[in-house]
Amino acid sequence: MRGSDSSRRFSQALTFGAALALYAAGAQGAGTPIPHGTLELVAENRWVTPGHGFSLGLHFQLESGWHIYWVNPGDSGEPPRVTWQLPPGLNPGEIEWPAPRRLRTSSIVDFGYEDTVMLIVPVHAETSLAAQPIARLGAEIRVLVCREMCIPGRTQLSLTLPVKSRPPAPDVRTRELFAAARKDLPRPAPQNWKFSVDEAKDSFVLAANPGAQIRQAVFFPLAEVQIDNSAPQILQPLATGFRLTLRKSDQLLKPIKRLKGVLVLSGNQAYLIDAPVSKRGAQKNDSTSRIHKIQSSREEPQK
Repeated sequence: MRGSDSSRRFSQALTFGAALALYAAGAQGAGTPIPHGTLELVAENRWVTPGHGFSLGLHFQLESGWHIYWVNPGDSGEPPRVTWQLPPGLNPGEIEWPAPRRLRTSSIVDFGYEDTVMLIVPVHAETSLAAQPIARLGAEIRVLVCREMCIPGRTQLSLTLPVKSRPPAPDVRTRELFAAARKDLPRPAPQNWKFSVDEAKDSFVLAANPGAQIRQAVFFPLAEVQIDNSAPQILQPLATGFRLTLRKSDQLLKPIKRLKGVLVLSGNQAYLIDAPVSKRGAQKNDSTSRIHKIQSSREEPQK
């Protein structure tokens, strides 16, 4: 009898252990190799609740000196591309990109991430998902990993989460990952900050009045070929703000109406910028040029 009870308990323990292992694999998938790093698909919650949104994360860990790219890669490269394979009723949103860094190599400047970074993807779960006991999530990722050379990679990630009618519960194993990633997300600028962009012949001048002097600022444009990425960004601190001069890209072929992007200030404070572009600077420069031409013609000796 004792032997039979021991065998039964041992079998139950094996079953319980296998269930725990399956849950652990579902809640946080194992890291998958990519060129010079690993990539992992993780979930913020322990299960999916129909009618409630949740977040997934693409957690990159890169070898020292290697990088991947922001949504605007800068002078070269391309950002990670994701193709989702989700069950009906799960709808992924746009990637939430952390503030990037300027990555200078020789004569070009790229925008991207080194070491470790996580891209957050919000997902909406429809109420119709309640008919399914589990949700199998898949994603094909294409990524370009670069240092002095670039290596393309492609990998398939998967994650299985239970579907429950109970309120969502955070997963303690991924809580810190998501908290750290959200700290790096640019946030909307305070409403009392007034942004303006004056367009000159060869530059944009981004000005703001946050109410305090700013001594460090870097702007990352959301769209490509708007500014010269490798050119110095000239900061002029003011008593209650700043003016930041951005040289235009020589590939910018038509005027832009708004300048959108991320502004990183001292202390790595990152803000989303969406400011209308005014022609006042260009008109001022044109008027100044005409005045100089008139003065020069008056000073020319008469023949």
